[in-house]
Amino acid sequence: MSHHIVEVRDLAYTYPDGTRALEGVSFRITHGESVAIVGANGAGKSTLLLHLSGVLFPQEGTVRIGDIPLTKGTLPEIRRTVGTVFQDPDDQLFMPTVYDDVAFGPLNLGLPADEVDARVTRALERVGALALRDRPPHRLSGGEKRSVAIATVLAMSPDILVLDEPSSNLDPKARRRLIGLLLSFQHTKIIATHDLDMVMEVCERTIVVHDGRVTADGPTREVFADDALLEASSLERPLSLQGCPICGEGGSLRPAAP
Repeated sequence: MSHHIVEVRDLAYTYPDGTRALEGVSFRITHGESVAIVGANGAGKSTLLLHLSGVLFPQEGTVRIGDIPLTKGTLPEIRRTVGTVFQDPDDQLFMPTVYDDVAFGPLNLGLPADEVDARVTRALERVGALALRDRPPHRLSGGEKRSVAIATVLAMSPDILVLDEPSSNLDPKARRRLIGLLLSFQHTKIIATHDLDMVMEVCERTIVVHDGRVTADGPTREVFADDALLEASSLERPLSLQGCPICGEGGSLRPAAP
């Protein structure tokens, strides 16, 4: 299972305008972990995810997927292992129909037509979007686009799923479906998000990024119980841990009953 492991060591990145987005970031994620990456806007979350998906390459430090270092030469192999859902679904949807978008990746793997069709059907069913298969993507709602964008990744059967703000702009029903989908994905998940209540449900581990550095890395409930850490990182406790603002009840940090 070594190909399911993500290892980042001393990663640093500066944009052409001089903005230092990442500074000495290090962590190791093993097979089957569900890990959240949280932080305020501009903390470096998206830049970090762009490295994990091979859109950006390390200027300093290393990124490894299993035994493979991320380089331009290894990018095709990395992208067969890591599936990335970007923050804006329009970045992933560009074909005439939903079916064509979801089929694009498997077709480029050289799979036979019947296997491609089976993968498209399974992926769309899994995100509850099979009825959209013949629709043009530009006619979909924001939530529908996000579901289809996730399906385009699932159709590639990735071992590692990387998502950037997957619950943004979703209505409550679509968000609940997304959480169920993420819980059903048995391999490694890395999720950058502001939705800390979703993190509470999906991720047993949380990495906090602030000003391009990792400031905390540990069990989610412990990280979210550290009010000083959250304050320093421009974050607040998830609503589920804040309790009632009137009576003060609720918001327990005790582990949930089995």
